[in-house]
Amino acid sequence: MIKNYLLLLALCLFSSVNAQIINFPDPNFKMWLLTASGTPTNVSQAFDVNGNQFFIDSNHDGEIQVDEAKKIYKISVPCSSCYDDRKISSIEGIQYFINLTELNLSSNLIENVDLKNLKNLVHLSFLYNKLKEFDFTGLENLETFEGSGNLFETIDFSKAKKVRSISCGHNNLNSINVSNLSYLQVFYVENNNLSSLNISDQSNLVFFYCNNNKITNLDTKSLYNIVDFRCENNLITSLDFSNSKKLETLNCNKNKLSSLFLKNGHFENNLQFNDNPDLKFICADENFSNNLPEMSNVNYMINEYKLNECSANSYCSFNPGGIYYTINGNQKYDSDNNGCDISDTKLPNLNFDITNGVLKGNIISDESGNYSIPVGEGTHTITPILENPNYYEVSPESFVATFPTQTSQFTQNFCVTPKGEHQDVEITILSLLPARPGFDANYKIVYKNKGNKTVSGSVTLDFNDAVLDYVSAVPNITSQTTNKLVWDYTNLKALETREINVTLNVNSPMETPAVNINDRLSFNALITPVTGDEKPVDNSFALRQTVVGSYDPNDKTCLEGDVITPELIGEYVHYLIRFENTGTYPAENIVVKDMIDLSKFDISTLVPTSASHSYTTKISEGNKVEFIFEKINLPFNDANNDGYIAFKIKTLPTLSTGDSFTNEANIYFDYNFPILTNKATSTFKTLGTQDFEFSKYFTIYPNPVQNVLNISIKNDITIKSIAIYDVLGQLVIVVPNSENVYQVDVSKLKTGNYFIKIKSNKGTSSSKFIKV
Repeated sequence: MIKNYLLLLALCLFSSVNAQIINFPDPNFKMWLLTASGTPTNVSQAFDVNGNQFFIDSNHDGEIQVDEAKKIYKISVPCSSCYDDRKISSIEGIQYFINLTELNLSSNLIENVDLKNLKNLVHLSFLYNKLKEFDFTGLENLETFEGSGNLFETIDFSKAKKVRSISCGHNNLNSINVSNLSYLQVFYVENNNLSSLNISDQSNLVFFYCNNNKITNLDTKSLYNIVDFRCENNLITSLDFSNSKKLETLNCNKNKLSSLFLKNGHFENNLQFNDNPDLKFICADENFSNNLPEMSNVNYMINEYKLNECSANSYCSFNPGGIYYTINGNQKYDSDNNGCDISDTKLPNLNFDITNGVLKGNIISDESGNYSIPVGEGTHTITPILENPNYYEVSPESFVATFPTQTSQFTQNFCVTPKGEHQDVEITILSLLPARPGFDANYKIVYKNKGNKTVSGSVTLDFNDAVLDYVSAVPNITSQTTNKLVWDYTNLKALETREINVTLNVNSPMETPAVNINDRLSFNALITPVTGDEKPVDNSFALRQTVVGSYDPNDKTCLEGDVITPELIGEYVHYLIRFENTGTYPAENIVVKDMIDLSKFDISTLVPTSASHSYTTKISEGNKVEFIFEKINLPFNDANNDGYIAFKIKTLPTLSTGDSFTNEANIYFDYNFPILTNKATSTFKTLGTQDFEFSKYFTIYPNPVQNVLNISIKNDITIKSIAIYDVLGQLVIVVPNSENVYQVDVSKLKTGNYFIKIKSNKGTSSSKFIKV
């Protein structure tokens, strides 16, 4: 009997609790809850666990009991159309709706809330209320918070670990904590008083608006999934979206941007960066890298926005943006014909042709004989290109790599083997420091064994020592005579390059003979052996140099000079590009960009010959050549702030006498505006009038010649006079009345290139020869 009594008492108590009437101090709140119905047009609505709308006051007694509150899973009372006297100011009593998953009380007058008992809340909206603070205690399952249009000055979401969407725009926020919210995808904080904001760990963020704040810095490097980013009207100085491969919309108008990094392998369809007068640099994807017009679009907008001091390039990094794969390897020379192994020497500057069937480009390996090629998804064919395919063969001749089928990094090495025996050496002279009256001038002699057999010989430099005094050389000279320096060399291996640095002092205007600005200095370099050399034309090199008073440290020079003989049509010409860090901080990366005129040059023949620092060479878009000096940290102190790149390239054989060709380059120092060099213009000109082809009537031999130059007549022709000129066009030997002269003594000429000009009864013609 007692047991039955106790059970009855418990049931009564339970019924009493569930029948307990909830007290709502705010009559408006109670009124809206009581009128919540299943009619969609009602301001207030309530939903059960199945999403069905119904009356909260299910027993129609004008009150809300606890058991009625427990049946409610969603309440919506947005009062944007309500008069103020009908709006809610307090939600006391909401704590009994413990099964609520969604609560929308936007556009009311609520000042304080306590929701710690509503542990099932997922979606919460207090848009346009009077809230000044918010405690997220107990809201472990909250995913959406809408708090825009309140009076928040600070808010901390650290307890809402599962939140995915935050809207806190149009408040008075000066602080908001969203750290460690790993699910956050939508974040709106526009129109606040924020001066700082940490989103560095928001890797899942998709939509972000922070317009109209005072933010000076945003770390965006971890925004891997961002699609829409808007930060208009702030004080941000730099933005980096290098890792944002899904970015579609970016509005960063009206900031203090000095740099903007957009190189991510993705094309931003809606890009705005107007009203950033301090913007100096934009790093974007090259059009070639992803077949999308991002760089063109960026440059167009720079012009539209009239950002005259802003430049755009892709040199913030030297790999393509977005997802890419790497092909790398090396190339070695199999000197002993037993297959390439660890003992064989690596070969520098091997040219690789790269194509995916649509796009085509080239990479030239570095000076250490290594190459690295970043490519996108698809099938790529890589083919090594040899300067002298008659001398060597390479294995494999080409290879194919398909990504992502194959693993990145994909490694493919090459083995170069000799083909027959070929003797072929070449030499050039570089002017590293201009000739100025009374100052030292620095020169570099570069010589290379292009053949496939080891050679020994000598290097000779001829110059006018009446106006130039020898100061020093590295390596030391072997011998010195008037006007001549000689270096002996031994065992120059196949494809090996060596260099000689020479310092000469230029006479001042006060010395005798005097050297003045605009005077011409001439140098001739020769490398032996010449006999047996398959291309003796490049065994000598003539440099013509104009004396200057002051000079631009960033310049470009055609080493053959501004006037070139027609014999070099279709042959190599040599260029030197010098650069100097004139800033106040070391330059980490330098890029020399050269747009080659394809109507004058054969870009497939381009070969780098010398450089001041380690570099790689990239050829893309048909005619764009980039010499990339990565992480060289070029100093800014005057003793060490110089650098250079030298290369050779063949002119087209279709050019004619009288044709000119011009070349210039842009030099990029880190993120600074590029420096445009001077235009180096050269013209093919004959030595006087050429009335007929020299070889039709005459043969000269030996060529190269040491002592006596013989002239053989092929057809009926009468020689009237013979003259010999140096490469500067200066007459050095004349033989008048030469009807019966068939030999000329040239033994006293300096080493170098010369022209023999023969006047005859059929007119005048000339030909080049080499004096050794």
